Amino acid sequence: DTDGSSPPVQRWRPRGSWVGPSAAGSPLSASLSLPASNSPSPGASRLCPGVSPWDIALCAAGSVVACQNALLLAVLCCTRSLRAPTFLLIGSLALADFLAGAGLVANFVVRSVMDPVSDAAVLGLAGVLLTAFSASACSLLAITVDRYLSLYSALTYQAERTLPFTCGFLAALWLTCLGLGSLPPLGWHCLDDPDTCSVLKPLTKDQAAGLSVSYLFLFSFILHLYLQICRVAFRHAQQIASIFCLVAGTRKGVSTLSLILATFAFCWVPLAIYALVADPSYPQVYTYYLALPAACHSAVNPVVYGFRNPEIQRSLSVFLFPTCLPQFQMGILPPQHLWSAVSAPASMRAPGWEKS
Repeated sequence: DTDGSSPPVQRWRPRGSWVGPSAAGSPLSASLSLPASNSPSPGASRLCPGVSPWDIALCAAGSVVACQNALLLAVLCCTRSLRAPTFLLIGSLALADFLAGAGLVANFVVRSVMDPVSDAAVLGLAGVLLTAFSASACSLLAITVDRYLSLYSALTYQAERTLPFTCGFLAALWLTCLGLGSLPPLGWHCLDDPDTCSVLKPLTKDQAAGLSVSYLFLFSFILHLYLQICRVAFRHAQQIASIFCLVAGTRKGVSTLSLILATFAFCWVPLAIYALVADPSYPQVYTYYLALPAACHSAVNPVVYGFRNPEIQRSLSVFLFPTCLPQFQMGILPPQHLWSAVSAPASMRAPGWEKS
């Protein structure tokens, strides 16, 4: 060349690049990624080709969710006294949340190993997560209905709520959720027609709209039931002579129910509304901002519905310390004095503390 100028350098992008169209998706499936960009950030360049920072955040949340619910499931399975229908409903919720956490961790592993991610892996993980989150929401509804009927029809419902009936109900619930989760692997997806994709890829726009409406209806129904529970509780408190003591306890219960509803609304309602009205052309980062709280809600459920239960707390202490707490296993030593009694030196323990 006479003028000394060099020809322009053409940048080559590999076909399996993690920012390609095949990787654009949502936290519902294995096609999680940041929005495509011509100049990825320096932090993203040090990651694996199929991994984005959002995958790492969701994997961390999934690990916490899986560990919490695995511990709760282990306590429920290893304790014979926790076989009542109420604990079966809590176990169903813990199993659903455990599958959700395991699915998020599996998503991270798949994206770290496979480049590009195959459609079979995308659809398989989408089915697992769809089943898990659907079962979690339905289990929350079942727990709410159980609490409402236990308070509203205390005399008749306790006799009708048998163990076989609860097992049959949970079997029907899980079969329904498994059928819903099997839709993407069976062909109900948008991978063959990207124009029909929603912000929750690989779900179509109609499927995402149906799920959003279902979650909003479920939240409205749970809110209605909890309002009825509060109304019945206040009415019962007014019919008892010691009204001043019961009103304080009732107000505390109302505060707890309000916290439960506020947490559920904060975690799920924004994502449901966004999936209903959003267009796939919107920046994918918006979906991640709303999906991460929804995933973290599965870490709140075992604390609210499981570990706050006094019987589960007692069984958890026995499960974690089977040989160190013989007195606590027999119910002799109260939990609030457990650590002070065990950790104190022998010379400082009060005489006869074992019998207290």
